[in-house]
Amino acid sequence: MEIKTSRLVLSPLGIKYLESTHEYASDREATIYMMFLPNDTVEETAEFLKNADTEWDKPSPEFYEFAILLDQRHIGAVSLYLNESRTTAEFGWILHRNFWRQGIITEAAKALLDYGVNVLNIHHFIAHCDSENIASYKVMEKLGMVRTQCCGGRKNKSSDEIREEYLYELTRP
Repeated sequence: MEIKTSRLVLSPLGIKYLESTHEYASDREATIYMMFLPNDTVEETAEFLKNADTEWDKPSPEFYEFAILLDQRHIGAVSLYLNESRTTAEFGWILHRNFWRQGIITEAAKALLDYGVNVLNIHHFIAHCDSENIASYKVMEKLGMVRTQCCGGRKNKSSDEIREEYLYELTRP
């Protein structure tokens, strides 16, 4: 299964992308605002990718992790994690920093939003981010999402600080 845009191909993320995934998933600058990254070892990245492969093999996956391919090169990932009733999906994304500020995440997330609505029949979408992650919440706003909450208690993996977190939401008819 693939999702195509004018520039990108979204392809199921899995262990075949180990080296390229670990390149951005272990990058402290690219993951500074993330709760579960950076990965300290290639084994951590491999475990995550094996879980993604397992999920793709299910008839009704609980989450959809896509590799973002630009000119056939894997440069990041975009995902939807569904709630138990499959009525709400949470967005996630990450991009190799060599490709920042090119609209790639917005393009990939829009394509995945359309997939969520038209294929998965999801109409409520959420996304969380560190309150200082301006690039991430700008993508959420470009998707039409609205900030609905700001709260404390966020702990990013590479930080000892307790931070604020934004919640964005979008309901599509």
